[in-house]
Amino acid sequence: MRILIGLLAIAALAACEGDDEFAGPQTGTSACSNDGQKQFVLDSLYAWYLWNDLLPAGINIADYASPEVLVRDVTRIFGPQDANGNPVDRFSSVGSAQADAEFFGEGKFEGFGFSYRTVDDATDDIRLSRVFSGSPAEMAGLARGQRFVSLDGRSIAEIQANEGIGAAFSNGTVVFEMRRIDGSVFSSSITKDVVTIDPVPRTRIIDAGNGVMVGYLELSQFISTANPMLETVFADFIEAGVDDVIIDLRYNGGGLVSTANLLGDYLGAFANDSLVFSKMQFNADRVDDNSTEFFERQGNSIDLGRLVVIASRGTASASELVTNSLTPYFDVTIVGDNTFGKPVGQIGLEFCEKILRPTSFKTVNVLDEGDYFDGLSVDCVAADDLNFGVGDDDDPNMIAALTYLNSGACPAAAASAGQFKPVFDAGVEKPDRRGPPEREFADAY
Repeated sequence: MRILIGLLAIAALAACEGDDEFAGPQTGTSACSNDGQKQFVLDSLYAWYLWNDLLPAGINIADYASPEVLVRDVTRIFGPQDANGNPVDRFSSVGSAQADAEFFGEGKFEGFGFSYRTVDDATDDIRLSRVFSGSPAEMAGLARGQRFVSLDGRSIAEIQANEGIGAAFSNGTVVFEMRRIDGSVFSSSITKDVVTIDPVPRTRIIDAGNGVMVGYLELSQFISTANPMLETVFADFIEAGVDDVIIDLRYNGGGLVSTANLLGDYLGAFANDSLVFSKMQFNADRVDDNSTEFFERQGNSIDLGRLVVIASRGTASASELVTNSLTPYFDVTIVGDNTFGKPVGQIGLEFCEKILRPTSFKTVNVLDEGDYFDGLSVDCVAADDLNFGVGDDDDPNMIAALTYLNSGACPAAAASAGQFKPVFDAGVEKPDRRGPPEREFADAY
């Protein structure tokens, strides 16, 4: 069977061969009964779960209604807990194998094509944080910073007091009433469709003065379609004589380990070819699966001076892997907010047209630094102000990043109405929806 390895907050597609004993049952066989699926999931957890030593013997599959419920409850009840008694592992899951492959292989999902979040603890002040290019939402005029006024004629306060706004997006067609940043209001009926994520929404080359050229790259997701784009971006950086790089990962919740490794090569392998980039460590029963990733110089690997990572509480997993792995080698500064804190990843075990993604390994850098479950600490605090475009000159994160590169010091962080709460992109990462209370949501992934 295929074992798919990823650092996402859920999923990945770097395929490698696994043991035949874990070959998942195939659709149409008796093993794909509900009990057969639950047994496969349980057996796989005992074998692959990073914290399998915490799982009690004799777990009864009859206590769980489905394989989806089993993996969720077993990992959250028996897995590690934080100091407040909350489950550390909110990532293990069972999902559609086809949807998984389409998302991480092609960057496709079905939805309206936006992410949103609550602002300043006001449960009815919900705004768009991003709208995907070419999506039904963009075609209908939705844009970053706009506020939801009503959905299908119902106020946001009413929806929040009942089923919650996430449930309101479950319909295939919804009438959106939106308030633009300038205060004007408009309505549009929008129907879900296939949305294709642009993994590299924006790049810039900035003349910072004194002969210093800065390359800016917004990476929205670690998916395979990003790979050829990264090659082009770094070729442009080299041609422009870029010295320092700003990589914007504020909404990047993770993705493929292979793409994370490639980004590490473009950023760090020029000076560190063949040195250790990161280490992947499995449970005590699977130490033979442990591996080390080395820098491998690419044709467009840049001679990096300094690196600034723009982050938020939505920056997770593969994004943190790259940041943590480059820190021992370069001057790496985090701007924005602390990251989410996910130094672990999933493998993918396919069965019955589904895919099980148990948290199965942790990652550390060359200094064996990892376990950042509270997130990587921010160096320069900056607001993700939805009134400004991501990466624009007046984006507070860009101001902080360029100020640091120019002066070596952080600008004073403004505490104002433009200062928004940390977020976690629950859509791209697909963690359990009962996860962090302050987070960004996508309408569908």
